[in-house]
Amino acid sequence: MNQKDFYEILGIDRAASQQAIKEAYRKLAFQYHPDRNKGDPAATEKMKDINEAYAVLSDVPKRREYDLLRSQYGSSAYDRFRQTHTTDDIFKGSDINQIFEEFARTFGFRSFGDIFRESYGSEYRSFEFRRPGMFGRGFIFYPGSQKRVGEQSAQDSQLQMPEIPFPSVFGKVIKFFLKKLTGIEMPERGKDWYDTISLSPEKARDGAEVEYSYKKWGRPKDLMVKIPSKVRDGQRIRLRRMGSPGKAGGEPGDLYLQVKIRRSLAQRLKGLFKT
Repeated sequence: MNQKDFYEILGIDRAASQQAIKEAYRKLAFQYHPDRNKGDPAATEKMKDINEAYAVLSDVPKRREYDLLRSQYGSSAYDRFRQTHTTDDIFKGSDINQIFEEFARTFGFRSFGDIFRESYGSEYRSFEFRRPGMFGRGFIFYPGSQKRVGEQSAQDSQLQMPEIPFPSVFGKVIKFFLKKLTGIEMPERGKDWYDTISLSPEKARDGAEVEYSYKKWGRPKDLMVKIPSKVRDGQRIRLRRMGSPGKAGGEPGDLYLQVKIRRSLAQRLKGLFKT
């Protein structure tokens, strides 16, 4: 079991502000920067831990999710988090590349791309495209980092890439030019599906595992859905990756089940004769 803790890695308190998180990261990133610790593998691994901790804690939704796991599972929170988040999930949307580029300009260090390529090897790729009036740059992680902790995939030998998180029209333009320039087709996440699940008042109150017939795609499947206790009428239950399949290696969408609590005979009669 991995005992890593993102807060301990950055040396900050759990109540630290976002500004305090960034300041702590910048200090440690400068201290353990590969260009200041050449030939020191321990510093390289420390730098990777620092990068990962900052990428999670500087992102409010990811930090909230990690905090919840931390309160539930304590020292096992890191393992739990990595079971559902790839390396690309963790770094997606992070400004870590901007901080490295600032170091490069100020102190003459190597660029962000050079550092990450050295640290993550074949898992890391950067891309850039130019067109009149348009310029784009980013980075992605390939299959080696896409595998979650404890997960094996029959498609490890195939190229899988994360989605580009841009608005629909701009994102389509970027994907079009990227495919033209590199031959790479960027994946698209599958659509989310929505359905209802009917529960008795007792199961909604106490929680239970309920059989649900999954008929949205291909051959019907019978799933066992875990219902939390005290679920409310109209509340949605999310089943990750059970929606529409993605395109070009993109992850499937999610399935959202809206809870419908069945009324008892007495409640129905009361509603029928209510004046």
